[in-house]
Amino acid sequence: MTSPNHTMYGSHGGASSTGAGGAPGAGPTHRQSRVSMAVSTRSLESGELRSEAPEQHLEEIEAIRRYEDFTTIDWVQDAARAQLRRRIRQQRKNGFWVRGRAAVWRRKLAESYDAGQAWIVVSLIGTCIGLNAAFLNIVTEWLSDIKQGHCTTAFYLNENFCCWGSEHGCDEWKTWTSFGLLNYIIYILFSVLLAFTSAFLVKSFAPYAAGSGISEIKCIIAGFIMKGFLGWQTLLIKSIGLPLAIASGLSVGKEGPSVHYAVCTGNVISRFFGKYRKNAAKMREILSACAAAGVAVAFGSPIGGVIFSLEEMAPHFPLKTMWRSYFCALVATAVLAAMNPFRTGQLVMFQVSYDRDWHFFEVVFFILLGVFGGLYGEFVIKWNLRAQAFRKKYLKQYAIAEVLVLAMLTAAICYPNMFLRIDMTETMEIVFRECEGGVADYNGLCEPKNRWRMVFSLLTACVIRLFLVIISYGCKVPAGIFVPSMAIGATFGRAVGILVQALHEAMPDSRFFAACQPDVPCITPGTYAFLGAAAALSGIMHITVAVVVIMFELTGALTYILPTMIVVGVTKSVSERLGKGGIADRMIWFNGFPYLDTKEEHTFGVPVSHVMITELTVLPCANGGLELHEVERILKTTKFQGFPVVQDREGKMLLGYLGRTEMLYGIERAKRERGSIRPTTKCYFGPPPEGGEGVGLGGGITQPAAAVLSGAAAVQGSGSGSGQQIIDFSRFVDPTPLTVHPSLPLETVMEIFKKLGPRVVLVEYRGKLCGCVTIKDCLAYQAKAENRENKGVEEYIYGIKIEEGQERLWEWIVWCVEWVGWRLGVRRGPPSSRESSIIMFSDEEDEERNEEGDENGSGARRNASGMGVARMGTVEESENEVELEVRR
Repeated sequence: MTSPNHTMYGSHGGASSTGAGGAPGAGPTHRQSRVSMAVSTRSLESGELRSEAPEQHLEEIEAIRRYEDFTTIDWVQDAARAQLRRRIRQQRKNGFWVRGRAAVWRRKLAESYDAGQAWIVVSLIGTCIGLNAAFLNIVTEWLSDIKQGHCTTAFYLNENFCCWGSEHGCDEWKTWTSFGLLNYIIYILFSVLLAFTSAFLVKSFAPYAAGSGISEIKCIIAGFIMKGFLGWQTLLIKSIGLPLAIASGLSVGKEGPSVHYAVCTGNVISRFFGKYRKNAAKMREILSACAAAGVAVAFGSPIGGVIFSLEEMAPHFPLKTMWRSYFCALVATAVLAAMNPFRTGQLVMFQVSYDRDWHFFEVVFFILLGVFGGLYGEFVIKWNLRAQAFRKKYLKQYAIAEVLVLAMLTAAICYPNMFLRIDMTETMEIVFRECEGGVADYNGLCEPKNRWRMVFSLLTACVIRLFLVIISYGCKVPAGIFVPSMAIGATFGRAVGILVQALHEAMPDSRFFAACQPDVPCITPGTYAFLGAAAALSGIMHITVAVVVIMFELTGALTYILPTMIVVGVTKSVSERLGKGGIADRMIWFNGFPYLDTKEEHTFGVPVSHVMITELTVLPCANGGLELHEVERILKTTKFQGFPVVQDREGKMLLGYLGRTEMLYGIERAKRERGSIRPTTKCYFGPPPEGGEGVGLGGGITQPAAAVLSGAAAVQGSGSGSGQQIIDFSRFVDPTPLTVHPSLPLETVMEIFKKLGPRVVLVEYRGKLCGCVTIKDCLAYQAKAENRENKGVEEYIYGIKIEEGQERLWEWIVWCVEWVGWRLGVRRGPPSSRESSIIMFSDEEDEERNEEGDENGSGARRNASGMGVARMGTVEESENEVELEVRR
């Protein structure tokens, strides 16, 4: 079995590499495929269990399989294997329980442990997630404050703990110097240092720790395999790099990465239990529960985490998974509350409470906030995808340099603004506050005389943060987009609230404000900030119920559920009108992961025969099957994850389906048992010819009828007479593969993939094999149909004008770097006006100078132009990210 840091579970059935010998495989060029085992459901239903070491063969095949990287899990075959494993285990138990007087107690004890094992695992995972969240909160706060000063009494204290009980700072907290300009420089240097450390750790030790991880985890829970994405190394680097990235001031958040490290924790811990290590379906339940716990500790919202996992993460969410998600989120939140990282009893810094009611005339402004949320979400998604395309095309070799430039730019721009200088969670805590009740006022935010200055500062912070989110989200550090979006919505909402308050004070007797009581403040700007944050979060992720529940748990105010629902509903309407799917769904499309969204409804009006692949590699049974060298050539020259078994190549009468892994196992086991096998050895995929004695894989002499063990190929020979050898794969062949008629609508086939999760569906007509179809083929046709109808998102990311603009931008960046290099003396002569003779140091060649001017510059452009952006096609791993080739 592979170790926890090597095996991942992920997306929907039809993987990046096809299950049948049809579409090209999408994984890397590995020779040993770990695909699902072709266990006949017919034999399972009949209760046929052989006594000749069936579990041994299951274990050995599983060791070969372990699901190839960048392929998908066949949930149908996984369920069949799990059922067979349960029956084998039950058979063992029945033999053990009948012995001894304590049989009943042993049975009850084992059954109790098996039933409670899930709750034990979930409790351990929830505890670890809560402890990790508390650690990250404490470290992040200290690193964020250390950029501006230090505590003279205890260096390890942040500003809040250093000045505990003081509302307006204290003498114990000192800035680094008494000169403002020097403090500005120190602030920038700290930001660059923190960002560099985070990017260096990610690039050197765990490239998968970069980014948010939500889009990948959605695919992983659905069945897509990404080895190492949820491993212990990714967990460690994500936990270290996340507070560094946030404290550096980059416009990134921790909520998305919180889901990633929570799911990593669940994957690592659950792999110590064989019940989950060997069962992909049970592992999926644990990962869904961990995603809920990640959101719960990020927002202090256990119920909101469960709803988020149900609404956004898991395509399959039964009641059992909901209960475990609830329990895991509960344990994680309870541990976080016990740790009390802020020493205020709050689970998150921006947790607030409102004791004032709202008025119906404010619905007009609530709708305005909802419209803003929808427009914000679509604008950021559109331009961020363009930034991602530019990053993938030109900046892939300069990941660390890009992070350093972003950190320096962010620190230089944000320091002058009071709302950008501090951490985003602290910003939300400030703008969410009510001005009354003796709450500390931040730089005169609540004073009427500063009203217009504050509005200008808030709107400026909103625009600058929006620009920084677009260019920062996706860089090679742990980076989320939840909190940045909420901070943008909060600053905009607070500005709107201040303007509405000013309007009320200017016209207090207007009939529009007739519902206001004379002696009670009518408008609470903090609630507008709160609703603006909800609108922005809903707009960027296209989620509704989860946002309402999360915001309710943040405030605990029942009276603001209806305004939140109004705002989120308007945001959802605007978002759906402008685009399809939130940023996680668009990133899945951008990276080309084989994921069918269960929330989408399709109307193509074509049968599956329009999409199926007809050029198949088949395994014939007639005419003596195939010789061993032919089988090995098929395995070597193809990456298909399985092959249809037919009567003959001409008639193509379908007999079953044989997985690649089983073929590899049979050949390896035969060679190991017999020492050497001739290349002319016959390989049978149906019943072998009668006669002759057989040598089973266990090494004993067997009769012809029993020469094949359960789940294992057998090598047969005629003894010392003829010297003929055969390898029988018939027990590997699944005689009941999932098949459909060629005229079945494509929409129905897509529903089969969504509901059942097979890797491949064979198409047959009156018993004759016609072709096969995978999820990848369905997605390719869907993308083609959407582009024909101008409903896809490709047109605003790729196009002649956009590519020309990207090229001009790259040339401008090159010129700037050349100019800086010339001024610093690392370049000979001024930069050229047209051709790029840049001295840019990539992350792999930091110390190699480029002295060949135009030649190397054009070479750099040629390398960068190999973009390999996401489409439905072959998956290849290129350095730190998954790239897909377009299948024409």
